[in-house]
Amino acid sequence: MPEFVLVSVLLLTLFLGLVQLGIALHVRTTLVACAAEGARVGARADRTPADAAAATRQLVTRALPARFAEDVVARPELVGGAPTVAVEVRAPLPVVGFLGPGRVLVVRGHALAEAG
Repeated sequence: MPEFVLVSVLLLTLFLGLVQLGIALHVRTTLVACAAEGARVGARADRTPADAAAATRQLVTRALPARFAEDVVARPELVGGAPTVAVEVRAPLPVVGFLGPGRVLVVRGHALAEAG
């Protein structure tokens, strides 16, 4: 019985750690995808960086809790001399489930701006 308890605690800890890592990776990849898609929206000839930020917020709130979309910034940038739209999302890093310290996960998305 004592061996079972010791092994069970170790396996449970390992399992919960893997689940938490999966949640953190899911949040990060979701935010990267939302930032990139928001940048593509803002890079269209008839759109502005404000449209990029709004689209990114909307995409994030569809996929994750709304607090992950509180700090979204979009701005025009030059990358290698080419005009782009950059979207930056600062969000909490999930430490326990979807809870965690705020604004420590920073992801960026870029898109080449259309001329128009």
